[in-house]
Amino acid sequence: MNKSDLINALSTKENLTGKNAFEIINLIFDGFTNTLKKGGRIEIRGFGSFSVREYGGYAGRNPKTGAKTEVGAKRLPYFKVGKELKERVNC
Repeated sequence: MNKSDLINALSTKENLTGKNAFEIINLIFDGFTNTLKKGGRIEIRGFGSFSVREYGGYAGRNPKTGAKTEVGAKRLPYFKVGKELKERVNC
């Protein structure tokens, strides 16, 4: 399922226009993004939690040329699956 499938499902189930469903989905995603940017954590009971993990820089290698290069530190989103979702998927 991608974002447009989610918008279509919401508009069909709740009898919304495509534009309203689009705005709702974007509102949710923007809220998630802003919370993670600020270093916050998002927890959806039964589904999972999102957080940000920080990774230090390291010496990398360009696979094409073989030249060594420094890769800077970065922050990446991390998802930890919830127990209930795990159980539903493994049925």
